[in-house]
Amino acid sequence: MNAGTAKIDITPASSVWMDGMIREHKSEGVHDKIFARALVMSQSENMENACVIVSVEVCGLKSEDIHKVRDSASLKTGIPSGNIIIAATHTHSGPATIGFFNPSEPDYLDNLLEKLTLLIMDAAGAVKPVVVGYASGCEETISHYRRLLADDGHVVMNWESYPAEKIKGPLCEIDSEVGVLKLFDRQNFEKTVFIIFNHSGHPNVMSGENYLISGDYPGLAARLLEDEFGGEAMFLNGAQGTMDIDGLRDRDWQGVERTGKALAAVVSRTARNILFSPFGDLHTGFMRYTVPSRSITEKELRWAEKVLESTGGNVRAMADVVGDDYKALLFKRLYESKDLEIEVEQTCIAVNNCAFLSFPGELFTEIGMRIKEESPFTHTYIIGLANGEIGYIPTLKAINEGGYAVETRGN
Repeated sequence: MNAGTAKIDITPASSVWMDGMIREHKSEGVHDKIFARALVMSQSENMENACVIVSVEVCGLKSEDIHKVRDSASLKTGIPSGNIIIAATHTHSGPATIGFFNPSEPDYLDNLLEKLTLLIMDAAGAVKPVVVGYASGCEETISHYRRLLADDGHVVMNWESYPAEKIKGPLCEIDSEVGVLKLFDRQNFEKTVFIIFNHSGHPNVMSGENYLISGDYPGLAARLLEDEFGGEAMFLNGAQGTMDIDGLRDRDWQGVERTGKALAAVVSRTARNILFSPFGDLHTGFMRYTVPSRSITEKELRWAEKVLESTGGNVRAMADVVGDDYKALLFKRLYESKDLEIEVEQTCIAVNNCAFLSFPGELFTEIGMRIKEESPFTHTYIIGLANGEIGYIPTLKAINEGGYAVETRGN
């Protein structure tokens, strides 16, 4: 098998609005640089059968913007656009590439899209023979199941101050799996070419009170692994819709250091025990379908209109999550687009018996775990927030239970 890699600095050169939280103003500086990394894999020099995975240290990217990169990169490299996965790490301290809660940054985004196309071209032009291996580790201290059941039956999020004695416990289990795929140089088996590490979590150790650009804990983990192994290390988020950091502690740079080092340590131990296979059997699959947008009831619309009368459509800054002011605007928008069909694209890339499946949003973790359980591959890893961002995808059970992600979903 052949592989080519590339890495590029995507740190904004000036102050920008930031995604992930509702903030009062633009960024005030850079705590750590943010990057995009690309991996091109092929079984021959023919790029028509090649595939690409790109990881971008931003909160999210719209499907229409990703389409521009995929189409442009496909035209210039010969790699089918359906074989290209571009995923956001979901750092909540990155530039506003979508404008989740604050205005987006169109100039930064245009420049980023150009950089991503060049990144894929660079990786495609650097392919060389490699061998591959993969394994899973376990990390249980970073991510927590954030939907908690109160003794009166309602859902409490794990960042809410609520009497501990009134919490019955989490509504489901975490996904502690850390997937690792390692590429070795075929001419020198001691040399690491690339590491992919996959883990489900919310990179929002730093809250909306932070105004410094950062890749949060996955960015730190990637840098630590690159220092240790050489080559590049790419973080891919998983089905993280119900995973979160402990919202009531470590919300500072020391917390980023703790979680980043913990993740890097698990990846390092797992990677060092990986044995390579002399064969690299590469397969890809692609599908496109639509799902309906969320249907807002007349009762929900009346509630939203009442809230908007009092707020005037303004949304106040918050360190975490959103208030009724934001939800009212969301309900109004969803009601006005109630017949909209949302397009979903998924790409699967399988290397031997290890598969990566993309999804353009934030799958509830229990959905991702079920996919893993029913997969025909020995190792299956979800790539969340990939080739688009359609928001939270809850289970029917969760919809009946309520809670933050259920109330703010778009479908």
